[in-house]
Amino acid sequence: MPTLTKLYTMQEASQHNTKDDCWIVIDGKVYDVTSYLDEHPGGDDVVLESTGKDATDDFEDAGHSKSAKELLESFCIGELDTSSPIIPELEISSKKEAVKYSEKLMDLTKQYWTIPVAIVGISVLVGFLYLHKK
Repeated sequence: MPTLTKLYTMQEASQHNTKDDCWIVIDGKVYDVTSYLDEHPGGDDVVLESTGKDATDDFEDAGHSKSAKELLESFCIGELDTSSPIIPELEISSKKEAVKYSEKLMDLTKQYWTIPVAIVGISVLVGFLYLHKK
């Protein structure tokens, strides 16, 4: 008989991203690791960086032992709901960021246009001085 577990969306899990309330998602399961943050051998910063996303690769890349994987299971509070979009805000923010980057580039171009003009001007001046010496 299948076990009934609570389903969480990635959006729900990503809201728990502080030292006082920390959830991570690994292999489709949601873990509340708040009580373990102070005991984590790599420090709480490593775990906090993995909130709000699928931390499976981060967890596997760290080379956790079998006992660490067994310990992780004790913090499982549910499973990831894969039927909903992962994080809809990511698509929206990525579009906004693209606009922001182009705006920043335009601002920088307007602000620092004198640098390339000065380089060209100095090059022309040096060229004239070189030709007059010949």
